[in-house]
Amino acid sequence: MKKYSPGNESLMMSRDDVRAFDAWAINEAGVPGAVLMENAGRSCAELIMEKLRDAAGARVCVFCGPGNNGGDGYVVARHLRNSGFNVRVVLCGPREKVKGDAATNLDILERLGQSIDLLDVNRPNAAEQIKVFGDGFDMVVDALFGTGLKGRLSDEYIRVIESINSLGCPIVAVDIPSGLDCDTGRPLPAAIRASFTVTFVAAKKGFAAACTANYTGEIHIASIGVEPADAKRMGPA
Repeated sequence: MKKYSPGNESLMMSRDDVRAFDAWAINEAGVPGAVLMENAGRSCAELIMEKLRDAAGARVCVFCGPGNNGGDGYVVARHLRNSGFNVRVVLCGPREKVKGDAATNLDILERLGQSIDLLDVNRPNAAEQIKVFGDGFDMVVDALFGTGLKGRLSDEYIRVIESINSLGCPIVAVDIPSGLDCDTGRPLPAAIRASFTVTFVAAKKGFAAACTANYTGEIHIASIGVEPADAKRMGPA
């Protein structure tokens, strides 16, 4: 894992670049999506362990969306749990929308005995529930939305993001702060204000925007097991 410094990047990826690279990794390199998710989530967990290494009995609350970013969050939670952390997992959205590799990792967590708190983002008291869920934790993990997000967030998820921001503890964003546009670096119109962001493969195009540091915090770039140089060597994605 390497730390990102603006102006020193050799590669920046747009939303379409990310989609194409993932497709190449799965379809051409033959790396299953579940392996990519495992590598991504483990990298995030390693950074959290490093940041909380001096906090005895550290508690981490992982907020997961219903998509693959949430799947990364379940992997994060499993690795933290296995390392002795006290972990709470909150699924922000309908359980039936969790599919594919994300559903596999959610099932694994539950089989290991991890309880999953469900948040109905449409309920009027969702913001109050988030405060209850996240109270007293040493760190929060934002695994709501990834780089594929575009267009204005719904009012419900704007409230969710603002409520997570108000918890008053450090936040680690998985790949990109939820609500931040991958290509422009602008909030849509709200975004998680992370202390740390663990992004995958390469910095994202929007990270070059002047306002982005207010949302990403310290950025670390983690491998998912294959690199852009491999794609160039083997042929275009």
